Amino acid sequence: MTFRRGDVVLAWYPFASGAGGKRRPCLVVSADRDNARLANVVVAQITSNLRAVREPTQLLVALNTPEGAQSGLLHDSLVSCNNLATIEGPLVDRVIGFLPPVLMARAEECLKAALDLT
Repeated sequence: MTFRRGDVVLAWYPFASGAGGKRRPCLVVSADRDNARLANVVVAQITSNLRAVREPTQLLVALNTPEGAQSGLLHDSLVSCNNLATIEGPLVDRVIGFLPPVLMARAEECLKAALDLT
């Protein structure tokens, strides 16, 4: 399966402890040139827990907006750009939607904040 940067996927996401994981939505953040040639994909965790909504590393995806409706998510959610993982392609079940360019631009700002990039 080939992924594109901005795809929202359902995938087996590993727990930070390294012991186990769970199936959850994720945002593909790896570059398309790598997505086309590597067996792995870099993803950011997506959560429906909105407690950290004001953090600069969190992107709100609101389903009542045209952009959020394209995500394929079932609930308003946060893309946690400070919670990244590299997973094997076969751990992705399917693509459920995507984030349009306006939301991806904001995701990139959140990634910069999370990684302290200028």
